[in-house]
Amino acid sequence: MDFQPTEDQKDLRAGVRDLLAGRYGRDALRASVDSGVSVDRALWRELGEAGFFALRLPESEGGVGLGLPEAVLVFEEAGRALVPGPLVATHLAAGVVPGAAAGTAVVSAFDLGGPLVAHLGDADAVLGASGVPAGEPVRSVDPLTPLHRVAVAGDSSAYREVGALLTAALQLGSALRTVELAVRYAGEREQFGQPIGAFQAVKHLCARMLVRAEVARTAVYAAAVTGDEGEVAAAKLLADEAAVRGARDCLQVHGGMGFTWEADVHLHLKRAWVRAEQWRTAAQAEELLARELLGSAG
Repeated sequence: MDFQPTEDQKDLRAGVRDLLAGRYGRDALRASVDSGVSVDRALWRELGEAGFFALRLPESEGGVGLGLPEAVLVFEEAGRALVPGPLVATHLAAGVVPGAAAGTAVVSAFDLGGPLVAHLGDADAVLGASGVPAGEPVRSVDPLTPLHRVAVAGDSSAYREVGALLTAALQLGSALRTVELAVRYAGEREQFGQPIGAFQAVKHLCARMLVRAEVARTAVYAAAVTGDEGEVAAAKLLADEAAVRGARDCLQVHGGMGFTWEADVHLHLKRAWVRAEQWRTAAQAEELLARELLGSAG
């Protein structure tokens, strides 16, 4: 079986990367952080017009008619660019919530395993709930993922598998981006008359980051092809680890500079922490995989 992306898939990924580089580059990201605006309605509509949310919707219903493998590639690019907002929930709501496919509606979901909802203040609808419930703001570690606690949690279990896979794709994109950031900084920053990338300790950090990201990439791509529940759980587990540990190692490579507000490394780490709690946590993935292993052993 050939797991390599086709030429059309490569073109799709390149097109999304170009779109996001022009519309949501670093300056736009930092402007969002400074303003505290996590959902740009104009950007949301542009993503809708580009088919981001309607990617898997059948053509007969006004969608693009592609599948999970293509969606994973698109969400990987969004994770790389740290595009904020309930991208996964709005994508899942295409064809279910009016306006979601076109990006004229912002849809959130009960994806945090309890009464917490991300981006509730910007949401026109919430998957698993009738209407938009009232909520109390809760401090979030990520400045671009506002959280609210609602009185009664809704049920979004019907969307869990695809939601977990697309969130894993976001984590994968972030992990790959932190590899790029670490390697670039290691080649530019000099100490003792040479780039710090020449030092063995830094080489090992970057190498471990790359290995984790590539292992996660393999798992995410495979799960997108098979759709198997266990493979989705493994993909989420590996992608979460690659994103969180990759961001921490990237911060280590940057040294004192990595801890400053001006660097982007902390934004990747904070977003990775939040996404690790969305749709399926590490503990939930491990339980599912353990049950599958016990079942196969019996």
